[in-house]
Formats: sequence, C-alpha cells, structure tokens
Amino acid sequence: MCRRRLWLSVLLILVLLGGFPARGLSALGGEKAASGTKHRGHRTGPDTTGPIITDTTIPEAMGTATLFMPWFLSFTGGRFSPGWHRVGAGGNYRSLFGSMQLYVGVGPHTSIYIVAPYEHNWAWNVNQPGPEGQRSANFGGLGDVSITGKHLLVGEQAHFPAVAGIFTVTFPSGHHLHLNPGNLGTDQLGRGSYSFTPGLNFFWYVPPVLLYANLWYTMYTGADVGTERLNYRDRVTVNLALEWPIVRDRWNLLWELVSYYDAGRLLGPPANSAAQALISTEVGIEFLATKHVSLVPGMLIDLAGKNTSYTYTPNFSFFYFF
Repeated sequence: MCRRRLWLSVLLILVLLGGFPARGLSALGGEKAASGTKHRGHRTGPDTTGPIITDTTIPEAMGTATLFMPWFLSFTGGRFSPGWHRVGAGGNYRSLFGSMQLYVGVGPHTSIYIVAPYEHNWAWNVNQPGPEGQRSANFGGLGDVSITGKHLLVGEQAHFPAVAGIFTVTFPSGHHLHLNPGNLGTDQLGRGSYSFTPGLNFFWYVPPVLLYANLWYTMYTGADVGTERLNYRDRVTVNLALEWPIVRDRWNLLWELVSYYDAGRLLGPPANSAAQALISTEVGIEFLATKHVSLVPGMLIDLAGKNTSYTYTPNFSFFYFF
C-alpha cells in the first residue's frame, strides 16, 4: 500500500512539473488486445478506449491495428500574457483540427503510429486589418505529419507501473512559407520545422481507475516561417490521464490534465522565440459501441499559460479496432 501511494504521488508530481503537446493532437497512442476487446493502451482492467490527448503505454499487439480520428473545434477566448494574465485576442478566431491516425503492432512489445493532421483557421473582426484593409480571412490544409515508435520497457506489476519509451519525428509538411499578410495569420499550418521527441509513458491500473502519464522532451530544428528564421525553444511535455469505468466494458469517464513549458535549447543557436506555456484539462465520456467501434465526445479547456492563446474546444473522437 505504501508503494502504491508513492507511485500515485510521483504521477501527481509529473503533472505539476510539466508540459502539453502543442495542441496535443499528434501525441496519441494505443493498443488492442489480441482477443479483439478494446484494451487500448493497457492489458489489465476493463475495456477502454484510452485517453484522447495523453499517449498510452502498452504498444499495439503484433499484427493488430487501430484507426483513430479525433476532431477539435477550437474557439479562441483571448491570450495569455507573458505574466500569465488573460488579455484580449484582438479579434475573433476559430480553428478546426482533425487527424487520421493509424497504429500498428510491428513486433513483440513494439508499435508504430502515423499521424496526418488537417487544420482550418478562421479570423474575423480583427483589430489589425490586412494590407488591403482585410478584416476577415480563412485558410486550411495539411498540418505537420509525424511518425512515432513505441517499445514497452517494463511490464506492469503489482507495485510498479508499466513503462514504455517513445520516439517521434515530426515533418514540416504544413503551410509555412510564402505567407500572405492578407490571410491575417490563418495560413500558417504547423511550426515549419522538424522536431525530435524522446519520452517515457506510464500506465497503472489502480482499481477502479486506470492512470496514464507522459514525460517528453522535444527539440526543434530552425524554421523558415514566412520571411522569418525562427529557432524554437525546446519543449517539456507532461500529461496525466484518468479513466473511471461507470458501466464495465461500455461507458467510461475520462479526465486529462495536459501541459507544456518551453525551455532553452540544448543544441543549435540560441532561441529567438518567446517562451510559451499552457495548462489545459480535457473531460469526456467513452462509449464502447461495438467490438470494433468506440465514440468519445469531450471538452478541452485551457486553464493557464503565457504567450499563447486560450481556447474552449469541444471535440469528438472515433476509434475503429481492426
């Protein structure tokens, strides 16, 4: 019992220390048990889909696959100042984020997943018009594609969580060059740089709840965004998620606390971008409709941060377990 309380304390400390993936939509993983039931990201406990933003720990079983399609409609409420205060956004902004994500078990305790995102941005009634007096604009297209490898390092034990190592490479496939000032910032899709993310994922089934945590470190190459050369700061990400089954193998409550903090750069020239931070919470309910299909409506709310916008984001996720 003492060891279990110790690990619960460690998971809580991870959350208080850490970060959130830049909108978190490319950092998702999963696992389906060989029997076809939806033990996504774990092998013990009741069937669940796994979290929406927080990555899971147990890789896909070899020879199995999961298709995951989350959609987020984000309404900007304002911005967080450098002093963590809420200020106006300077206009009205809305974004639709979606992605097609495929998770495949490729070996014993090893899986890969590919994330292909789509983003569409809208701006209207902006305070600072474009060069020809534009007050509204919209733009959409492919975002930054990523590929992740995951390997289980330590299996779950009675007094110890399962631990997996991950490594993600993100490619600058989104629109980031030849930006048009008349588009009022809506035409930048993605960060315009390669990024490399090593990290650790944790899972522990503590009846009646299932606990997940992530600890990652992301490094970016230099990026050409419009006419600027940006050296992004490194980013520390820490996520925590909890699932609570309310009708076993059918309905589960989901809560996540996700966050990121920017740091200095370990490699390359000094950073020339402002340090950002964001702490958000996601709540949802998982409905395991059939053996192969699960649906998860949810709500993501930004709680605190600096040098970034805050949003209110209803979302809906679709899972298909092959």
